[in-house]
Amino acid sequence: QVQLVESGGGLVQAGGSLRLSCAASGRTFSSGTMGWLRQAPGKEREFVSAITWTWNGGSTYYADSVKGRFTISRDNAKKTVYLQMNSLKPDDTAVYYCALMGRANSNSFTGGSADYWGQGTQVTVSS
Repeated sequence: QVQLVESGGGLVQAGGSLRLSCAASGRTFSSGTMGWLRQAPGKEREFVSAITWTWNGGSTYYADSVKGRFTISRDNAKKTVYLQMNSLKPDDTAVYYCALMGRANSNSFTGGSADYWGQGTQVTVSS
């Protein structure tokens, strides 16, 4: 069984920064995809960022709306993924969900498919 525990959400003014963390416990995956999707009130869940890993490397992916402002990274030893969010905008306000897929497949992940989900953490950006 895999559990994802998120932390780091909160309230910040526009232009500020937050760092989200997502720690995975349980099974270890030699390859996979892990990252974040978000859902704002009245809107569908949307892809934010992901990182994939395999035996010979990995890649990072970002939604156009966050490119240049958000940075995703992974600490393999801690099985933790981080999302550094800078230059936050009111449009970034949403519940951010961490997700994990037990294979390196960014296309599926960006479409909202995942094997495991976190409980979500609220990010609120005030104007």
